[in-house]
Amino acid sequence: MKLKHKILFACLGLIALTSTIITFALLTFQTDELVNTFTVGQVSLKLDETDVDETGTPIPNANRVTGNEYKLIPGKEYTKDPTMTVLAGSEASYVRILVTITKAKEIKEVFGSDFLPEKYVTGWDKTKWVSTSIKENDDNSITYEFRYHQVVTGYVNGNKQDIVLEPLFTKFTAPGELTSEDLKKIEGFEIKVIGHGIQATGFKSAEEAWTAFNEQEQE
Repeated sequence: MKLKHKILFACLGLIALTSTIITFALLTFQTDELVNTFTVGQVSLKLDETDVDETGTPIPNANRVTGNEYKLIPGKEYTKDPTMTVLAGSEASYVRILVTITKAKEIKEVFGSDFLPEKYVTGWDKTKWVSTSIKENDDNSITYEFRYHQVVTGYVNGNKQDIVLEPLFTKFTAPGELTSEDLKKIEGFEIKVIGHGIQATGFKSAEEAWTAFNEQEQE
């Protein structure tokens, strides 16, 4: 079977992105959802987070949301917990999250050439969301890939059920030492968080599945 057909019958589910734009005073996150379902099987995903006020404090009894706005205060810690849910009835699937940061050259000038997002977040369980690659893109961005450590299905004991995975992280901290010159360099940079799911059936391993996924996206 050709690779392209194999992907189609693998039933690919896609969640599109959480965008973060940092300006001088405001940090904005926004999430939109897009689910693609093909004829064989189903993989459906959801990406959301805790509803917080502009200081990053959770709002009591609020529903989870697809985006928040924050006032950027150097050194302050904010609640931020991007969480993926595999929806009830989804076939056994591999799941990953990609984090893409734009203006990579400027970010490294401000934060150092060894910049890694993990230095500014807490609550990342490396045994659950395994870091697999760091890719420098041609558009001056960097993409960090995190794969969930096991196959996930939207069933429990044969019954359809939403499966809420551990959040990629739970909090982030704004850098504590930023000059006005630093802010000008990184003004408008974006952090995009995107979730992917692909049915595990038909692939020998997660590596084979994601290789096929990437090749299909490039066509």
